[in-house]
Amino acid sequence: MDAERGTPMKVLVAYASRHGATAGIAERIAAGLGKAGLDAEARSVSQYFDAAPYDAFVIGGATYMAHVLKDVTAFVKTHEVLLSDRPVWLFSSGPLGTDRVDAQGHDVLESTRPKEFEKLSGLVHARGEQVFFGAWDPEAPPVGVAEKLMKLMPAAKDALPAGDFRDWDAVDAWTAEIAAALKS
Repeated sequence: MDAERGTPMKVLVAYASRHGATAGIAERIAAGLGKAGLDAEARSVSQYFDAAPYDAFVIGGATYMAHVLKDVTAFVKTHEVLLSDRPVWLFSSGPLGTDRVDAQGHDVLESTRPKEFEKLSGLVHARGEQVFFGAWDPEAPPVGVAEKLMKLMPAAKDALPAGDFRDWDAVDAWTAEIAAALKS
């Protein structure tokens, strides 16, 4: 609740998504925040909108080859002053599969943290970060040069597990943590 206005806190879940999996996570987060009594909505950072009316932000993007989509970085840098004065959380989606530990013994969700998060988190004083498993449909039309090249190399395409690996329980738990923090 925003004490000044006597209304629920207004939260923007801003996202960048290529094929829709990250958009789905953002929409789930917004819905969960809404159920917790916050005024939350999910919006793509590629659309123009005024960020000033929002009291808090959850910002996320799809990650490819250890880099979050550039629209996320651009959004944070464009709104750096505003964001650094309000509660912000960052998330990404991208690793495929369900194994939390890779062949070298590394935590997959830690080792796939986008390289940009170090700088972005510092710019806006993020209160938390989370990496979620993503989804991949090898039959989806390719977006970008890397995906088009993968379509030409069957061995590369077959190396990635296909399917929807999003862990909705993990998304819901993280959302509940954010809601609790914003309501306290």
